[in-house]
Amino acid sequence: MKAITDIGFQNMTQIQLRVIPHLLRRRNVIGTAKIGSGKTLAFLISAVELLSKKKFKPHNGTGVVVICPSREIAMQTHAAAKDLLKYHTQTVGLVMDGAARRGEAERLVKGVNLLIATPGRLLDHLQNTKGFVYKNLKCLVVDAADRLVEENFEEEMKQIIAVLPKEKSKVRNTALFSVTRTKKVEHLARLLFQTTPEYINVDDGRSESTVEGLQQGYCVVPSARRFVLLSSFLKRNLSKKVIVFFSSCFSVKYHSELLRHLHVDCFDIHGKQKQQKRASTFFDFCNAEKGILLCTDAAARGLEIPAVDWIVQYDPPHEPKEYIHRVGQTVSREGANVNALLFLIPEELKFLHYLEAAGVSVKEYAIDDKKLAKVQPHLEELVAKNYYLNMSAKGAYRSYILAYASHSMKNIFNVHKLDLQAVAASFCFSGPPKINLPPDSCASKSRRKNRIIDGSL
Repeated sequence: MKAITDIGFQNMTQIQLRVIPHLLRRRNVIGTAKIGSGKTLAFLISAVELLSKKKFKPHNGTGVVVICPSREIAMQTHAAAKDLLKYHTQTVGLVMDGAARRGEAERLVKGVNLLIATPGRLLDHLQNTKGFVYKNLKCLVVDAADRLVEENFEEEMKQIIAVLPKEKSKVRNTALFSVTRTKKVEHLARLLFQTTPEYINVDDGRSESTVEGLQQGYCVVPSARRFVLLSSFLKRNLSKKVIVFFSSCFSVKYHSELLRHLHVDCFDIHGKQKQQKRASTFFDFCNAEKGILLCTDAAARGLEIPAVDWIVQYDPPHEPKEYIHRVGQTVSREGANVNALLFLIPEELKFLHYLEAAGVSVKEYAIDDKKLAKVQPHLEELVAKNYYLNMSAKGAYRSYILAYASHSMKNIFNVHKLDLQAVAASFCFSGPPKINLPPDSCASKSRRKNRIIDGSL
């Protein structure tokens, strides 16, 4: 209890109230709850109690395995497990893709009672690490199952399940947690469970879009002024914690470079980085008192980012569900006031109707264009004169157009109607740069069909 008190745990959430009793009774569980609901603590508290009750020692090997879909989620879970085991003798370990395998193997041989793992590295150790004791496994936890199947880990999961002690032998119980229950998640559940599990679906009566303390708004800004507004906004909020979502890795990379040239320090995570880099950057941002994080949906998916003051959706989400997910995973659950800001160009305003239909209420933040700094000529000169920044800007511009062309809500986000001169200005070009597009892309077809700007693509 002391460790739980130390981490500020006072009242159980709905998922904890409903899941922990089942896990303590060694029952199989499928839990569905949104990000930030407290499910991680639900299964970790149960795991620590189980290991303590069974008096696990290092020589007993691994008693609980928690499988996570990514390094970042695994590292978050491992950090929470270490805090909970602070006053216990049981050991906790982490094995994940990209980490030093030899050191992991040595720790496994010495004995890791609570093991947090990514699927590929866990399977590797199960198959190849001699002296890794897992015959005493009491509980298998699969976290973020929807993300696991999205990342195509089904084959690794099949092999892991085949190696571990069987559930039907009454040696272990199994718990699966997910934000959503898709057909792929159901298929994974059928692989995991030999007996019917308890289904726990937590609905606290609110949608993710109406989290207490969340103020949601949007601003309408001409395409050409988007970056000027963003940079102005970030400079005014340097003392806050801000997360900004972009549609592509290239946009994250370019905008982080450009902002640093403008003396705005920022963190950035995207899919082009190595996992170790993403993980270290993510934890640096989480531990910082203030800071700006630029990221893509894919890089941040599944992560719980605490104590954020502003959530900025600079590039439009593909659908209301994605908007809600971005907000839901970054909102502080401690009652702090959080603000969400969605950037829209005038042609995208119909997206608000879809948000309203999804139960999302947003108010408009008025923008006084006259108060925005007259820095466009300076920005264009900066990008034109810096070769590497110019190349990065071209990659980001190209990716933005391709992302727009692939948008699922084409009745609103129509690449054919984009003003490329204005889009180019938002990437700090004086005119649309010449870029190569795949011949079968919607943007390329639009270019040929409409001849938007001579020689611009």
